[in-house]
Amino acid sequence: MIADLRSTLHRVPLPRPWGPSVPANHLVVGELTLTDGRRGTGFAWTPAIGAHAVHAMLEHDVRAAVRGLPAHPEAVWDLLWRHLHEAGGGVATMAMAAVDLALWDLRATAAGTGLVDALGRRRDRVPVYGSGVNLHYPLDDLVVQARRWAAAGVAAVKIKVGRPDPAEDVARVAAVREVVGPDLPLMLDANQRWDLPAARRAIAALVPFDPYWIEEPLPADDAHGHARLRESVPVPVALGENLRTIHAFRDFLVAGACDVVQPNVVRVGGVTPFLRIAELARTFGVPVMPHLLPDVSGQLACALPLPAMAEDVEDASFAALGLLAEPHPVRIAGGELVPGDHTGHGLRFDAARLEETRIA
Repeated sequence: MIADLRSTLHRVPLPRPWGPSVPANHLVVGELTLTDGRRGTGFAWTPAIGAHAVHAMLEHDVRAAVRGLPAHPEAVWDLLWRHLHEAGGGVATMAMAAVDLALWDLRATAAGTGLVDALGRRRDRVPVYGSGVNLHYPLDDLVVQARRWAAAGVAAVKIKVGRPDPAEDVARVAAVREVVGPDLPLMLDANQRWDLPAARRAIAALVPFDPYWIEEPLPADDAHGHARLRESVPVPVALGENLRTIHAFRDFLVAGACDVVQPNVVRVGGVTPFLRIAELARTFGVPVMPHLLPDVSGQLACALPLPAMAEDVEDASFAALGLLAEPHPVRIAGGELVPGDHTGHGLRFDAARLEETRIA
């Protein structure tokens, strides 16, 4: 049974800021204690918005709600959702992720396995694509970044598009395509910057560079718009990092709005809903590409029913930010991610680093 939940809030500077408004990421670490003394670690994460609210919800709403519940991820998740969902998606699901990840940490550890084997290992390694939050980069810096990825042997690269002048996007994509060559898959991410007509025009201009997919071309919750766009462009549409519930993913899949879904394990509420989304996507024949957080997402990708890639944003994984004690839960080299030989999810946060970055 769950005896207690404690959480701390941290601000972690980024060595490569994600723009003027995102110089740091925010981390909420939760520790769940069972009545027999065993402990599991979970976390929530957000670049800029909502971390204080997530921390407050864990301290003021979630702690009391989980005390006395069985240490069973699926049962706890469903009970917590009924209790918290009137607060809305986003803050509630991110808070729930801290609990769910801790429960899966406990489940896998009790079984003497790592998370991948607790879920059902389907593959021992997955390809990695290099990903950049780089719309603000000058063209020269973007090209240098692309060269680093190509030299590292990544399986694909992803860059941001959506500059105010569409001609800039064309020039930037052309430059990156030249650097990485004609055969390396090149994903484009618009981060919701276009409306439907603008997206059609922009994608038409970028088609000659053979985009592997266009990600979030429209506002994230616009299922109808994405479906209309998908019908009218020859580039696969990827989305889902800002969808929070299995019902939202269902609606997009039923609408025929996407070719790839990208649930973020924290934003959807943890491993439990992530797995439900993956099974739903499988029934539509749509692959799941976990969003960010390769320290956990790479492990999930090894257990997904359809082949997947892991996303590694340059210098932004928990390991790269110095947040984790060694051995790290995954190893990335030569364009592949391999889970480590650990029990639980393998994320053991470095106590000194947590103290250094703690703000609440």
